[in-house]
Amino acid sequence: MNRKIKLIWDMHGVHARGTAAHHAIHLKEYAEREQIDTEDIGTEDFSDMHSIAYMVVEEKDMITVRDALRPQRAEEAD
Repeated sequence: MNRKIKLIWDMHGVHARGTAAHHAIHLKEYAEREQIDTEDIGTEDFSDMHSIAYMVVEEKDMITVRDALRPQRAEEAD
């Protein structure tokens, strides 16, 4: 069984929600262009001032995506 890694980009401020949604579009474009298999790409809102964009990838693809897109953090996906 392959581990799934959730790569996370944090957005803060009054435009966090919109910025995260826009960033998720670019994550989808990157995954398609580079033929990276993703489990999920999306956004989550934690408050009016903090949202995230995320991409869930297999552990084997994590280094490639990390080096290219430089997420702020990562965690093991559920």
